Amino acid sequence: MNKLIIIGLLTLGSVSCFAQDIQLPSPNRTGGKPLMDALNERQSNRDFSDKELSMQTLSDLLWAAYGFNRETKRTVPSSQDRQEIDLYVFLKTGVYFYDAKNQQLILKIQGDYRAKTGVQPFVEVAPLNFVFVANLDKASNRDAALTDCGFIAQNIYLFCASEDLISVVRGSVKKEEVHDLLGLNEKQEVLLAQTVGYKQ
Repeated sequence: MNKLIIIGLLTLGSVSCFAQDIQLPSPNRTGGKPLMDALNERQSNRDFSDKELSMQTLSDLLWAAYGFNRETKRTVPSSQDRQEIDLYVFLKTGVYFYDAKNQQLILKIQGDYRAKTGVQPFVEVAPLNFVFVANLDKASNRDAALTDCGFIAQNIYLFCASEDLISVVRGSVKKEEVHDLLGLNEKQEVLLAQTVGYKQ
């Protein structure tokens, strides 16, 4: 069998093992568990397996977290509609910026930097770690940025509860190391991290 076909079959349906920009499939905007069921099942969990998310699940998760559900409006509110939070995605293949307008992940750094997102051992095992970065020059104030970050984290929790994934939001982030790794400026602040994956 052609070597390219074999590689394609191995990576089909999951996050590719080759670091590059990732064009995500269109998100599914319907379905999932009823809201009250998702709220009832929402919890923090740290018992992650290394099973990767499919490309469709990743796309749905990102859209639920911080995508656009109207032309210029997102799935979460933000103070004065500043949309000052940037969402970075740490996968085994690299560190990516979530470009919600084009529903894609823009490769920022090639390589596995999941361990940089926290001090807990599970951050290296789970397939995905989010890092929330506030653009304080866009925010109405820092408190608003922290609040807006919380809305995104809760959307992630609810999506995970709906889709039988597990998640935990974390303040224990190597903030200075991640700030330097991402090449952020003095007006950008690493706020939180959140881990997502399947239960072990």
